[in-house]
Amino acid sequence: MKVTFLGTGAAFPDPERGQSGILITLSNHRHFLLDCGSGTTRQLVCAGVDPADVDVVCLSHLHHDHICDFPAFIITGWMFDRENAPILLGPKGVKHFSDHLFEEGAFKSDFLARSHYQARKDNIAAIRPDIREMEPGCVYEDKDVRIFADWVEHIPREISECFGVRIEAEDRVVAFSGDTAPCDAMVELSKDADLLIHECTFPQSFIEFRKKTGVGIHAHTSPGELGRIAKQANVKSLVATHFGHFDSTSPVLKKAARNHFPIDLMGPHLFDEMAVDIRLEYQGPLLFARDLMRIEL
Repeated sequence: MKVTFLGTGAAFPDPERGQSGILITLSNHRHFLLDCGSGTTRQLVCAGVDPADVDVVCLSHLHHDHICDFPAFIITGWMFDRENAPILLGPKGVKHFSDHLFEEGAFKSDFLARSHYQARKDNIAAIRPDIREMEPGCVYEDKDVRIFADWVEHIPREISECFGVRIEAEDRVVAFSGDTAPCDAMVELSKDADLLIHECTFPQSFIEFRKKTGVGIHAHTSPGELGRIAKQANVKSLVATHFGHFDSTSPVLKKAARNHFPIDLMGPHLFDEMAVDIRLEYQGPLLFARDLMRIEL
């Protein structure tokens, strides 16, 4: 099994990081995509993967930085001669989201234009995902893989359900948090996992700043809390991801973040602070994700 980090950033456009996207590739070359934030489709191609070869897409929740490249993913697969529509797993509301995009939705004119080409007419079914709204439990299973999901705690469930997932395949287990505050569900999903991929959006010093200023939501996991989760779950390795641009030196991002962060403190040195806080509880293998990083399990 191989894990490729397609996007490791958060809600802002970032010159160094795409938005949330993780590819799980099995030894038989089957591909499973977790989240589809901005830039994911391009990053698939950068990683040498044809978007048309991705079988299953799982969207953890409906924040834009986890879903906004989905139209590009579907349209690209169609133009790349995808034979079968992908399976789309997601929270309640994902069918509404998808149904408003394609033939009778936002991209209707695009489909009408491209469908004049006979090959596009012949594989029009490729733009009609097999949509399955998730409930806690086993949400997908075939001969190669089992995917379990449970609610995690990010935003009120009546606005959008948010899910963490556990993927079991080839005698390996990978858990992915989506976006969440610390919760028992994520500990259970990641129990004894070979790899836990967990959001760690801000360093503690920036969390304290945001609390004092009242900016933004606080339903994320701090580095210290992440270390505790990894220890409680007894994971074999940990990758932190979904970084909220605190590491950027971009003047544009600093301007955008001026009400969110102490921008004079922004920079990659903050990963040292985060590592120290994670290590207060967790002593196993630890990586901070970067775009197009690959891990073999």
